[in-house]
Amino acid sequence: MTTTPFTTPRDLLRYAVTRFNTAQLFFGHGSAEAFDEAAYLILHTLKLPLDRLDPFLDAKLLPEEVASVMTVLDRRVNERVPAAYITNEAWLGTYKFYVDERTIVPRSFIAELIPEYFAPWVNEPENVSNILELCTGSGCLAIMMADAFPDAHVDAVDISADALEVAKRNVATYELEDRLTLIQSDLYANVPAKKYDLIITNPPYVNSGSMSKLPMEYRAEPELALDGGKDGMDIVRRIVAGAAERLTDDGLLIVEIGNEKEFAEAAFGELGLTWLTTSNGDDMVFLLTADQLKI
Repeated sequence: MTTTPFTTPRDLLRYAVTRFNTAQLFFGHGSAEAFDEAAYLILHTLKLPLDRLDPFLDAKLLPEEVASVMTVLDRRVNERVPAAYITNEAWLGTYKFYVDERTIVPRSFIAELIPEYFAPWVNEPENVSNILELCTGSGCLAIMMADAFPDAHVDAVDISADALEVAKRNVATYELEDRLTLIQSDLYANVPAKKYDLIITNPPYVNSGSMSKLPMEYRAEPELALDGGKDGMDIVRRIVAGAAERLTDDGLLIVEIGNEKEFAEAAFGELGLTWLTTSNGDDMVFLLTADQLKI
């Protein structure tokens, strides 16, 4: 076994931060900077609590433990894959999900809005009976919706059979098989003929110009889950166009579009988009009512 000068998590943390910064890694899958991601990967690899670094900083590590961490750091730098693909886990708030290269790494500003029931738009959460999530990927938002709206049934749709296999695993982990149905479908094509109180979606929305400039970490994800066409709105247009006939009379459509507000306003501005407030501002998620969609 190759020896290293490192004997403690503190040694490895310092080394990892320097190496990550030198390699100019991109952090957009749960960590904001090199320190946070290095700490996460080290703690996860050593099977230590993710929220308690300090007590272990100066603990002496076995040579094989150091080697395990070094292997993980090497993969993160050399292959430029998201940390979530290395650990096979991703977090949204307090929810942990399994993830691998078959689906996009879970991240969504819609997730922030679910615990408050999209206030003030959903006044009586207990009256929400049917929810549809389009482009579900790993199933993360569908699971969070099912948890927040315990009286509702959730249909979660994705065109990718591979992504749905990942979602199936997560649904089973949260024991929601009876209340959450996974459907392979090109948007509404195979969706049951019923009305939904809420349709939510975090669809592919990256425009062509931005796709060509994505960092390697994003290019490691399925292109199908990112590419939204020339202006990023190809899939969103189809979602908006089909929503009216799928919503109840007082139903809501909630769509995440990332940094594409300009294109969203150009495509749908005449409908009167309502922009919901998230931790990243008022330009990431828009809402349309059933009445607006019937225009």
